[in-house]
Amino acid sequence: MKRLLAIICALMVSVGVAAQSGNADTKPQADPSRQLQKLVQFYRYLVGFYIDEVDSEQLVEDAIVKMLSDLDPHSNYIDADEMKGVREDFDGSFSGIGVEFRVMDDTIRVVNTIAGGPSAEVGVMPNDRIITIDGQSVIGVEQSKVPSLLRGKEGTKVDIEIARHGEPRPLGFTIVRRQIPITTVDAAYMITPTTAYIKVNRFARKTMEEFREAMESMPQAKQLILDLRGNGGGLIDPAIEMASYFLPKGSAVVSTEGRVIPTETYSARTDGKFLKGKVVVLIDETSASASEIVSGALQDWDRATIIGRPSFGKGLVQRQIPMVDGSAVRLTVARYHTPTGRVIQRPFEKGKREEYYANLMKRLTGDYAVDSVALDTLPKYKTLVKGRTVYGGGGIMPDITTPIDTSDYTDYWAELSRRGVLAEYVVNHLDTHRAELQAQYATDDAFVAQFEVSDAMIEALAQFAEAKGIARRDEQMAISRESIAEVVKALIAQRLWNTTAYFKVVNRTSPVVERAINILSE
Repeated sequence: MKRLLAIICALMVSVGVAAQSGNADTKPQADPSRQLQKLVQFYRYLVGFYIDEVDSEQLVEDAIVKMLSDLDPHSNYIDADEMKGVREDFDGSFSGIGVEFRVMDDTIRVVNTIAGGPSAEVGVMPNDRIITIDGQSVIGVEQSKVPSLLRGKEGTKVDIEIARHGEPRPLGFTIVRRQIPITTVDAAYMITPTTAYIKVNRFARKTMEEFREAMESMPQAKQLILDLRGNGGGLIDPAIEMASYFLPKGSAVVSTEGRVIPTETYSARTDGKFLKGKVVVLIDETSASASEIVSGALQDWDRATIIGRPSFGKGLVQRQIPMVDGSAVRLTVARYHTPTGRVIQRPFEKGKREEYYANLMKRLTGDYAVDSVALDTLPKYKTLVKGRTVYGGGGIMPDITTPIDTSDYTDYWAELSRRGVLAEYVVNHLDTHRAELQAQYATDDAFVAQFEVSDAMIEALAQFAEAKGIARRDEQMAISRESIAEVVKALIAQRLWNTTAYFKVVNRTSPVVERAINILSE
């Protein structure tokens, strides 16, 4: 009961703030305090007199979830446990031991250690198997349970025992937890002698710090490919900063407009650091929210060419309301507009979340073609410098569209990916070939240029998959062979070096990246 009353008080405060900020044209609402008294009255009778015991905690959470589900697709409830992960994501760090791991065959396998991290410093190595944590066996532990065992308060200690190939007995380590960065820039390198490539996976507090460091590390860059594919958004401030990096002082980046929230325009506060070089931004159907703010602003100001597929269309502003138990409610309070006035949010029907997200799944599975978008039915806008036509209707429509290539797609390849078999195979392969590969290839560039996935490796992968319960389908393997080999090579590069090495491999054959390079060379 106390928890319900506290949550109701928090909601009443937020309702009161909204009511005070409303204007004279706002439609009168029923007295919120009276409606909440009704809810409390019902709750008391339910808990006090219902025939069976009820889980009052779950009742409250279910009620909040149900109320939000009848609104827009993005208002949602985040429980206290989830909020811990959300904070770590946005803060850009967590306190842990600095290993990348994967549970395989009921054992925690160390895939990589973070250079300079606490595990690397004490001697933990890739391919080690963690068998105990603080004296408790972790054989058979679920993947989702491992982070809570390894993470903890900064400065605290954790004892682990590992099994290592070639060592007759388990090795013991005491590791002091430290802050471990969660990077948002996946890759940054010169893709041509004059073109920088930067991949940003989300927008968090440290994103612009990482982005600036990446740009400053490539002073020879005269033009840029900014890859926002797969970037689902995040915080608005770093998105505004990133767009401003390419715009003159005073250029509008995004505006917000709501029922009771005052309309506000966010603009570049200073001249950007990269005002003249050519820019291409890559987007797809999973680029959302903050990604759409960046790509929409640069398109509206004729500052970048947008290449890819229409973005997701998530343009609703959420206000995060903290609850007393550490949980939170994200409530939609406004809509985002690009500088030309386009609404980023795609249309939706209240209470129909399944249909809303089903549309995305159709696009991801190829049941959607850019050519099928009837551009003449969409609202038209003119860009602010060159007067080009751009389109509204939700999401960002690219200047150049690149449909999904499904010519080598097979169910076999999909199952290998979905069940994580490709990644597991690479971990196993490096168990016995890591030292050999490191001796043969001094740099990731040498590996990218020279290494080829052999037929023997493809056969070993098929056998490995079969042992995991995936039936051989040699005809489908032949169709997907080149793409599967590319992913295997990219994963090996990532495990031996870093994520930049992964993208160096996959970008070599990407038609979207190739188109971007060609556009920049014109």
